[in-house]
Amino acid sequence: MSNLNLIKEQSETGVLRIIMNRPEVHNAFDDIQIQSLIEALNYAQNDPTVKVVILEGSGKSFSAGGDINYMRRMGSNTYEDNIEDASRLALLMKTLSFLPKPTIARVHGAAMGGGVGLVCCCDFAIASPAAKLALSEIKLGMVPATIAPYVVQTIGPKAARRLFMTGEMLSADSALKLGFLSELVEEDQLDVRIAELTAVLLANAPNGLSKVKKIVNDVSHGEIDDDMIAGTVKFIADIRDSDEGREGLSAFLEKRPPAWRA
Repeated sequence: MSNLNLIKEQSETGVLRIIMNRPEVHNAFDDIQIQSLIEALNYAQNDPTVKVVILEGSGKSFSAGGDINYMRRMGSNTYEDNIEDASRLALLMKTLSFLPKPTIARVHGAAMGGGVGLVCCCDFAIASPAAKLALSEIKLGMVPATIAPYVVQTIGPKAARRLFMTGEMLSADSALKLGFLSELVEEDQLDVRIAELTAVLLANAPNGLSKVKKIVNDVSHGEIDDDMIAGTVKFIADIRDSDEGREGLSAFLEKRPPAWRA
């Protein structure tokens, strides 16, 4: 389940760890690594034994974004090449953001550029105080366009404009306050806290978790109008009528664990 640059480890309980393994370049990614990440996420989506996904980096950093050699090649790309290349990165972010299973980013060290995009696309981002984030594309004459939807959704347009324009480095505390990170724990407690969070997620209804992600996506865009309200009514009616919904309610009333905890 692994290659040299991307390691996948799956536990018996259904936790899949996707480890970016290019520590010599601070887990910066190129077109090959982007494709490997997409394939790993597709595997997670399609394999029913995968319940939770943890995304992390080996070595000193989470991810430094684009690899320098990868960016050098961009300079000689044709316009069509750039469209294809940017589409691949956009697909990675979309696949991670809309993965119908809980995702946790384990953030230590630096997350830069596209690495920040990965953080924003995960449902949870647990970090150590040594973490630092930057959207520094502007310093290279670039703009973080393909990750922009997920950054803006995470921290809002005003904060995004500031960080896109300044390219400034954020401390872990500042990243937490802005909403990039879910919580901070000491470095030696990162895996402990992630294990605690994972246990909570594994105890909850697996189909329900994917439904949570869908309803949040559905209602986070557009007006709260009659159509949206009608959609939420149908949504909960469908869940109540599902096997998992009926089992969850029966287990609660009968004061027993639901079947998915067996």
